[in-house]
Amino acid sequence: MTFSKSDFLLIKWSLLTFVLVLGLGSAAIIASENFIVRVQAEQRTAQQQLNEARKQLSTAHEDRENMKTYTLEYGSLLERNIIGNDQRLDWIEGLEKIQRQNRVLDFKYTIAPQQIYTPLPHLDSGNFDLYLSTMTLQFNLLHEGQLINFFDTLRSGIKGWFIIDHCSLERGSLISDPANFNSIAQLKADCSGGWLTLKNRNAK
Repeated sequence: MTFSKSDFLLIKWSLLTFVLVLGLGSAAIIASENFIVRVQAEQRTAQQQLNEARKQLSTAHEDRENMKTYTLEYGSLLERNIIGNDQRLDWIEGLEKIQRQNRVLDFKYTIAPQQIYTPLPHLDSGNFDLYLSTMTLQFNLLHEGQLINFFDTLRSGIKGWFIIDHCSLERGSLISDPANFNSIAQLKADCSGGWLTLKNRNAK
């Protein structure tokens, strides 16, 4: 089948229309693909922003809950005289009160000046420096239970944070027990520990 010049003149407008429609269709397809790609990119960006906003909101909620917890803990430490300067006078008065209660036969103690304390293993104390006022005690006891009761009373009756480093026991002299008409072996104990306090590094 052959086309003459006259035949081409008859179909040229149809051919031009076809080419134009084909071009417009291709352009429309390309534009649609570009639009879809752009929309998908914007959707991903929006989703990332939404996820970030949710993460920040969750972090804010956690920070608020942590702040409540830390505020309560900080208030408790303040109330117990653990934060700030050492409360040496309160400790001495508390020990004298325990001595009047006759928890043990007798005890003597010394409290050394406060010094910076570095525990092992290392303890992360945040913005606070840890200090220790070392205390040594010498006891005369009837039995080991008196020593346990003494430190229980110390911790419950005196504000502060007291730690025991070590205690050693040895048999002492015999003392008479009139109730049972015999003698009881007295115990002697040497203990060391100290009072811990926290000081804020940023405090003026």
